[in-house]
Formats: sequence, structure tokens, C-alpha cells
Amino acid sequence: MAKKAVIIGGGHNGLVCAAYLAKAGMDVTVLERRGILGGAAVTEEFYPGFRNSVCSYTVSLLHPRIINDLDLHAHGLTVLPRQVNNFLPLPDGDSFAAIPGKLSDEVARFVPEDVEGLERYESLLSAIVPVIKDVMLMAPPAIDEAGLGDLLSLFRLSRKFGQLTRAQKQFLLSLFGRSAGEILDAFFSGDAIKALLGFDAIVGNFVSPYTPGNGYNLLHHLVGEVNGQSGRWGHAIGGMGAISDAIAAEGAKYGARYHTNTEVAGIAVERDSVSGVVTKNGQVFDADIVAAGINPQLLFQRLLEPEYVPEQVQEHFTRYKCASGAFRMNVALSGLPDYVGRQVPHCMEAGIIMSPTLGYMDRAWHSAKVQGWSASPVVEMLIPSIIDDSLAPEGCHVASLFCQHFDPALGTQWSHKRDVAAAAILDVVQQYFPGFRGLVQGMQVLSPWDLEQEFGLLGGDIFHGRLSLDQLFSSRPGLGLAQYAMPVKGLYLCGSGAHPGGGVSGLPGRNAALKILG
Repeated sequence: MAKKAVIIGGGHNGLVCAAYLAKAGMDVTVLERRGILGGAAVTEEFYPGFRNSVCSYTVSLLHPRIINDLDLHAHGLTVLPRQVNNFLPLPDGDSFAAIPGKLSDEVARFVPEDVEGLERYESLLSAIVPVIKDVMLMAPPAIDEAGLGDLLSLFRLSRKFGQLTRAQKQFLLSLFGRSAGEILDAFFSGDAIKALLGFDAIVGNFVSPYTPGNGYNLLHHLVGEVNGQSGRWGHAIGGMGAISDAIAAEGAKYGARYHTNTEVAGIAVERDSVSGVVTKNGQVFDADIVAAGINPQLLFQRLLEPEYVPEQVQEHFTRYKCASGAFRMNVALSGLPDYVGRQVPHCMEAGIIMSPTLGYMDRAWHSAKVQGWSASPVVEMLIPSIIDDSLAPEGCHVASLFCQHFDPALGTQWSHKRDVAAAAILDVVQQYFPGFRGLVQGMQVLSPWDLEQEFGLLGGDIFHGRLSLDQLFSSRPGLGLAQYAMPVKGLYLCGSGAHPGGGVSGLPGRNAALKILG
């Protein structure tokens, strides 16, 4: 008789785990609290006639091995690469465009001397990224003490690590100990290139670009690819929900069953092994294996009885860093916004970053620390309807606004601060796109508190836990917990709180499934 596996949470990682297990012959059931599969990778109608990727909104980290293993293209997944990765409009009417293969030309327009810095920076990254890609596909080894020495032990598992020079190894380690701002200042003097690259360090990360230890975030967002093209970003036709739908279709092909509107209330344990899960309405699903795609804090603090959680694990998750400065808005527009400054072809299809300097990002963070939200927030706008007409009525558009910095510590206060923060966001967009407010037909506004309540993203954390050295690799989500198997026999973690972390990669789900299958 096939082993029974229950997956808690129908986010994309849970669906990936389910698909791999079902393909291996297990009896798989997925339980999802919301009425739609996909977790934060969903496409929903947010205003009559307008659909969008509600939370996650762009493709790059989805691993090609998962795309191939789960035959996602056969299930309708189509991803179009951006012709311009990112576009930085500037207050003086100029702009900076990150066009693949032409970034040095753009750098030279501003500070010619920075071209050499860009060559050195990209050379170091091109050597390091393959090592990180190797490690992301592994179950990290159990390491008793977290530290830079342990990182070297982990990286040595990649055959490519031995090919690095001493300078490349030193740079790799510096990404975990230094701030993104300090690293970028060492390579560049131009504000625009530093802002463009530094944006990745604060995405879903409630810190200043000059907060020590956030340098790794520069790297985490560079390991992706689209259609075999490294370092590219793209759009899934139909929105991010198309990814989740394709994964679910592959699982269903091998017998996986999906139950939406089914909230799990607890995990049943017998003789120190999981025996199933109990839903909020009292339904019991027997299981030999339980894999949780949810935030690890939810797993250990809400779903397991305290007697089954070791004291050290309980203490760890009272200190677990899980809070994001992210604020999401989906906007229905009657027409296409117009940037009156310097444009380049396809720039409106890019990720449009409204944050001209690292100093601007730093001030936005300090402002949010004082009043709870930034008076002049960092805003990235994407208008996917330009290339995907399935998202909006003819002649209309949808805009994704992904915004930093907004203090998750406000909690329930966001219910009456949400509109003020949204107004500050629209003010920033209006500065660069005059007339934007006049195009707005309707909006969906999601503060950190809303992201927590609707999607289970504690503290609005899109990564299920901060991507810092103490919560990465063999320490993710904690020492002794990084091998996907949890302290209760038969219990596994398969969500973004597991290695290699957040983003729509599918790797935590895949790696956990391989661990389960032995």
C-alpha cells in the first residue's frame, strides 16, 4: 500500500513537493486554507474585469530543473523574458535602463570610470553564482555552530567552489558580513547604478541598504534565469497563478488530491511520529508523512502541541526574525501611464524602480522606523498587461506596485493606516508619471498585516524568515532543522522557511520531496 502524505499549504512549494511525491507513487493530499491553490503565487480578479498576480509578481528564480521534471510547459506555462530587466526613472527626467548585454553602456553615460567597477563586480558574481546554484539544490549538512567557517564547509560541497580564487572566496564571504551599500560603494561612485543594484538588497527586507549583513540579498536575486537566459526576469502569461496551476496539474496527473478552503488546526502525533492532521472543522486526514509548506513559526507555535517541540526549538522561534517591510498594491488603470522623461524601447515592460539613490532607500527605512511607513517609499511598478492582454479589458491596464518600507510591527494598526500609506505610494508614482492618479479605476491594497492575515505571511514576510547568515543554509530555519526533517518523525518542512529560502523557485518543495523519498 502506498504511503500517505499530507501537504499543509497549497503554495507553490507545497504543490512542487506534492507533485514529486505523487510521481514517486505516494498517496498525496494537499490542504489549502484559501479558496485557491498557489499561496502567494496566484492570479486573482481584484477589481471587476481586472486580474493580476496578487502577491509575487515576476519570474526568474523558478528553477529549470523543476520546470523540466514537472513538465510545466506541457501544462501551459509560458514565460516571456523582459527586454529591459529594470528601468530607473530619475527626478531630473533622465533614466537608467538595465538592458541585458548593454548595462556597461548605460553606466558609461553617467560615470565612465564605473565601467571598470562593473566589470570587476560582474566578474566576481559570475564566479560565485554557480557555487550558490549548486548549494541551493542540496540539503545543507548539519552544522552545530553557525559561522563563516561553517559557510566554507558548506560551499566546499560544490565542486565549483574549489575553482574560485582567494579574492572570489573573500568576496563571497563579504556578502554575508557587510552591507549591500558598503559593497556597492566599493565598486561604484554613480548613484543610479548603485540604486539599481541595491534595490534587491531591501526587497522584502525591512532594513537599510547600509545594514550590515544584508549583502547576500544582492546575490539571492541574481541566481535566476528565464528560458535558459541567466540573470533575466520574465512574466508568466496569465500571471503567477499560471505557475501554480501548471504544478498542480502535474501532481493531479499522478493522483494528487487538492482540498481548498481547508484550514489545518493541528498535527496528530502518536508514539513520537506523525499520524495525520486535523482541520479546523474537525476533519482528520491520516498520514505517514506530513510536509508543511507554511512559515516554520506557524508550524512550531500553532500546529504542534508543545510537548512535541524541543525546548531549544521553542526558544529559537521566539527569536526567529520574520518581518518584511513590503506593501503590495494592485491597481486597475483606464490607460497606460506616461513617463515624460528619457525612455528606451520596452522600458514600460520593465520593473520600474522609483528610488534614485541608496540614500533615498536609507531615508525611507528611517522614516518607516519612526512613523511606521515611509513618507517617500521605495516603489517598483510593473505593468504586465502591456504584454499579457488576458489581465485587463481592452485599452486598460493593471499595475503591480511592490513597495518598501512599511513597519510590520504596526500589526492591527494597519487597518486604519493603510490608506495613508497607499496615498504616499501613489504620490511617488505621480511624481514620475504625471496623471497616474487620474487613470486609477480601483485598487487592492495589502499592508504587511493584510499579507499576514490573508496569505499566512507572518509579519508580511514574503520569504518566511529573514535571509541573513543566522537563518540561511545550515541555519535555515535553525540549527538542526535545515535538512527538511523536523524533530517529530515523519514531519518535514517544504516551504520558503526551508533552504534555500524565499522567492518563487520551487526548490524548498523539491529538496524536501527528495529528502522524504530518500
